Amino acid sequence: MKRILFGVILGATASLAVLAAQNPGPAAARPDPNSVRMAGDRFKPLTYAEMTAPQKKMFENLISGERRGASGPFNVLLRSPEMGDLAQQFGASMRYHSSIPPKLNELAIIITARHWTSQYEWYAHRRAAQTAGLSQSIIDAVAAGTRPASMAADEQAVYDFVSELLTTKQVSDATFKAAKDTFGERGVVDLIGVSGYYQLVSMLLNVDRYPLPEGTKPELKPLR
Repeated sequence: MKRILFGVILGATASLAVLAAQNPGPAAARPDPNSVRMAGDRFKPLTYAEMTAPQKKMFENLISGERRGASGPFNVLLRSPEMGDLAQQFGASMRYHSSIPPKLNELAIIITARHWTSQYEWYAHRRAAQTAGLSQSIIDAVAAGTRPASMAADEQAVYDFVSELLTTKQVSDATFKAAKDTFGERGVVDLIGVSGYYQLVSMLLNVDRYPLPEGTKPELKPLR
């Protein structure tokens, strides 16, 4: 009986850890706007004191939301704060509130990062995918640009749909049916949405040449 109870507690703890990694906002305090340091290359990192009123509004929405931060593409998006604020709201919806389970949502994101060879996006979401429970063998195959040798049916539905859409700009009837049968019509739309949003993120990061953390080497090799 004690072993069973211990197993239940461990399982619940692991589930809560994954949820916290995917949706850290409620447990994290809103940071002081002046303490948040942004990064960039071609786009100079902005400080809170330098921002215009529309930029401050977008920035405050960012750090008050579920991300509790402003790393990644948001230093670039602040240059068009009205569009950037809409984009960050859409991105939060796709990352934290998609009908696609977190592990599979992260699979869609890393497939998109690999398609664009977006190093920072891969760096951030490869780790999120691991935390959410995606197997290392699938992550390694995506990084190499090859089809994973072994996937569950729902993983295969995501992989086929997102990969096919990105590479051919279409999806076959069979691929559409597999995704719809697995996730429903909303799930199909959410897969399109998350891939579309992270394509925007990839373009922003790649144009900026957004830096990886100091001492971190790029993990993705160019695909031929």
